[in-house]
Amino acid sequence: MHLTELYQHLTDLYSTYASMSFAELYGTAYNMVVDQLLNFNFAAVFALIGASFYVVTYYMKTMVPLRIVGIIANLFFLAYGYFYPSYPTVVLYLGILPINIFRLIEMQRLIRQVRDSSSTDQSMDWLKPFMTKRTYKKGDVLFRKNERAHEMFYVVTGKFLVSEIGVTIPAGQVFGELGLLAPENRRTSSVECVESGAVLTITYDKVQELYFQNPTFGFYFLRLTTERLLQNITRLETMLAQRELAAGASAAPAPAPERKPAKRAEA
Repeated sequence: MHLTELYQHLTDLYSTYASMSFAELYGTAYNMVVDQLLNFNFAAVFALIGASFYVVTYYMKTMVPLRIVGIIANLFFLAYGYFYPSYPTVVLYLGILPINIFRLIEMQRLIRQVRDSSSTDQSMDWLKPFMTKRTYKKGDVLFRKNERAHEMFYVVTGKFLVSEIGVTIPAGQVFGELGLLAPENRRTSSVECVESGAVLTITYDKVQELYFQNPTFGFYFLRLTTERLLQNITRLETMLAQRELAAGASAAPAPAPERKPAKRAEA
């Protein structure tokens, strides 16, 4: 468009709207906005926003935020399928949306259970759904010191003895978790079954998978194992103190026998 044509176009617009009243101008502007909205492609906008959220998921490093962003993307893709319309798209994301919501709720429940467990005891009941059952008879050795460790245990029934320190592990307790953090995953002690029972086991690979799904899980797991390690250190310090007291008592010199005064001969 040449400058003269542009000037003429602007002049015509001015002459057209300059003679209108405010009410006429408002009505014209309102009709133009409504017309643009009616012809606006909402489906394309929803698809663009959904695609943007979907791209963001590739840069998420933790599972919970990833699920949340994925749910938002699903909602925008559902809106796109409805306004386009594309019913296969609607059906597809109606199937994906509940899965993302379920996995988000499941992960939030796991985090809450880990938090509750870390603030109370080291029973680790929250790991039960991820564990498999195994039975042992009295006299069975579960593992020996310095063996390669690849799993941890939860005692359901029976009793198990930590041979090196003489501690009995009753039902409801976890053991074998320190092997995950030990150098080369070596066992730090031996454990033997002293009363037939059942345990639940979980591999270190599964524990690491849970950690990578959500680092919050890893934080609480490390907190629990640290508390267990501190308990072991306190127990060993107590045993050493008792041994030192016993050694000191046995090494103390015996008291000298009391000497009786000699009787003086009578004159």
